Amino acid sequence: MTESPMRPRTSARDLLIATGTAVVALVLARAAARKRRRIDLRDKVAVVTGGSRGLGLVLARELVSEGARVAICARDEAELDRARTQLERSGADVLPVVCDVTSRDQVDAMLARVRERLGPVDILINNAGVIQVGPMEEMTAEDYENALRVHFWGPLFTTLGVLPEMRRRRAGRIVNIASIGGKISIPHLLPYSASKFALVGFSEGLRGSLARDGIYVTTVCPGLMRTGSPRNAWFKGRHREEFAWFSIGDALPVVSMAATRAARRILDACRDGDAELTMPFSAFLAIKLNGLFPGVGADVVSLAERLLPGPGGIGCDMRLGSESESGWSPSVLTKLGDEAAARNNELVHTPMD
Repeated sequence: MTESPMRPRTSARDLLIATGTAVVALVLARAAARKRRRIDLRDKVAVVTGGSRGLGLVLARELVSEGARVAICARDEAELDRARTQLERSGADVLPVVCDVTSRDQVDAMLARVRERLGPVDILINNAGVIQVGPMEEMTAEDYENALRVHFWGPLFTTLGVLPEMRRRRAGRIVNIASIGGKISIPHLLPYSASKFALVGFSEGLRGSLARDGIYVTTVCPGLMRTGSPRNAWFKGRHREEFAWFSIGDALPVVSMAATRAARRILDACRDGDAELTMPFSAFLAIKLNGLFPGVGADVVSLAERLLPGPGGIGCDMRLGSESESGWSPSVLTKLGDEAAARNNELVHTPMD
């Protein structure tokens, strides 16, 4: 009887080497692709929605420092003029355009003016936002509708407005500023989170649809950033208590991120054509853990809900953060956020339409 030749056995060491080689090859391939996608921001025409204050203004400031040709839009003309004055101190020529991104006609008119003055749009940053804070019992259908108009329909209208020219050139960058709230629903921010979930879904699908055209879409999911925005958020129910917890969390250095650092990372991701950016690390970790253990995440959210203010106070009425001050806020706990508000044109509010 003839014995069949023995097949060589794959050892654990060989398997480890093969796996390591494959991982290294994948990393090198991704690095090479990223290098090919990389663009110089100098002389690029960039549009930043919600660019008159907060993160949008910081992004515009960083784009100007990179030599980009920048247009900013917002609803309030006086607010835009203050932002333009601040940006032009560095010698930049910035185009401010009054525009409500929830109106497609206004978006189209804004983009036409940008093309006429600056040229075709190379970079679109969808940053405009609205925040309503309070218990679910005090939220109305109109709150959800408004959040969706700003966070979903606004980015859709601006994207549809720039796509034809980007497709013709087979080049372009679209950056959608979503939120950790678009990955994990945050207590007392239900309209905000629901609308940011919609934006994340749109943005992720858009990237897959447009990459073949040389257009790279980046979805940004930041956690808390020190932009000064709580003063212009809207608070319901026990509005002073709601403003206190929100503004303190937004200002603490351990849990929040400096706006300038965040803006620079966003522009790095735009420059490299990255698919997604989540920051800071605490937000990245929270999203990953929630994906691995969704039941635990739901329990944590439920616990957090119990610790926050209950319904009552002004009920479904709304007050700005600047109208909701208390002994807790402003205080030493909100110092960094208050300083950011002064830097980023947040001290004068824009009324909600």
